[in-house]
Amino acid sequence: MKTPKYFTKLDQIHELNEGARVALKNVTEKFAFRVNEYYLSLIDWNDPEDPIRRIIIPNDGELNEWGELDASDESTYTMVHGLQHKYGSTAVLLVTDTCGGYCRFCFRKRLFIDGFDEVTRDVTEGIRYIREHEELTNILITGGDPLMLSTRRLEELVRQLQEIEHVHIIRIGTKMPAFNPYRILDDPSLPELIERYSTALKKMYIMTQFNHPRELTDASTEAVHTLIRAGAIIANQTPLIRGVNDDPETLSTLFKKLSFIGASPYYVFQCRPTSGNRTFAIPVEETYQIFQRSLKACSGLAKRARLIMSHSTGKIEIAGMTDEHIFFRYHQSPDPEQVGSFMVFKRNPDAYWFDDYHELIAEYRIQDSALTASKP
Repeated sequence: MKTPKYFTKLDQIHELNEGARVALKNVTEKFAFRVNEYYLSLIDWNDPEDPIRRIIIPNDGELNEWGELDASDESTYTMVHGLQHKYGSTAVLLVTDTCGGYCRFCFRKRLFIDGFDEVTRDVTEGIRYIREHEELTNILITGGDPLMLSTRRLEELVRQLQEIEHVHIIRIGTKMPAFNPYRILDDPSLPELIERYSTALKKMYIMTQFNHPRELTDASTEAVHTLIRAGAIIANQTPLIRGVNDDPETLSTLFKKLSFIGASPYYVFQCRPTSGNRTFAIPVEETYQIFQRSLKACSGLAKRARLIMSHSTGKIEIAGMTDEHIFFRYHQSPDPEQVGSFMVFKRNPDAYWFDDYHELIAEYRIQDSALTASKP
């Protein structure tokens, strides 16, 4: 297939009737819209609740006032322009503000709004910062979608990172295998790049984002296989989204299909309280129940994902629940002392985020090889 055509205006989507285009104009004036003809071909236009449509086509629920644009407080951890350093061994490079399509529930939709300048085209400062911080062993290249860059430009960035002795893992966060697998299939220089730089002691990871089983087409599966054959390790991340993957059977099917093609389920994220995301959000405790039920029919290889909230204070795992209590664990934190700490809260079925829990029953921390408990 030739490179698919991209669209940024609803008037170009002929499957939408005139009434829908007019009704959704206010949404696209607030939040950017972008899609390509390949991804549009996955939509069942006879189904108004089609999950692929819900991922990419604006809906008026996005105008509900809720949340904030930087829900995970990424600005606090921005050390130089385009680089975030929140967790000890990992830094994030934001290298583009363009994607193959704009997911309506994107937690970084601020990057696609005029007035926000967080992405760097010149990575000089970021590379210098990484060189100066020897604790950084993992670098995530993201944005936007790095596979929207030319392979030549991407290779220059990968080369600079690979030359830094203490950098052992380079990750590329991308939804292009789902949005446009032909970006991979029709560019032999991309797998050649991976083959060149994913070595025995320094691996390249491709962090895919498949949100629904129907995104796993023959073309996207072949794209994943091409990346694996080149030497990349594939891990998949997805938020749990209302109307897309919020039933256990759909999520279980996604996990199983990912394991079949060698794309390990990695993180399932609680939908962040980002501006415009109320229509996609699911209460924390419902999310936990969906996630747990989805794992029942999965093999061990398919159930490796962790259920995570990317909170301003760290990655908080939703670890368990009883009739009265819910349990959280800091999977990762900017504060090394916080990592692994376990928290017990009274349940709140109306909670959408960690901040909605107020009644702390107990907190347990590992200190000096001993488990200590504190109660409020």
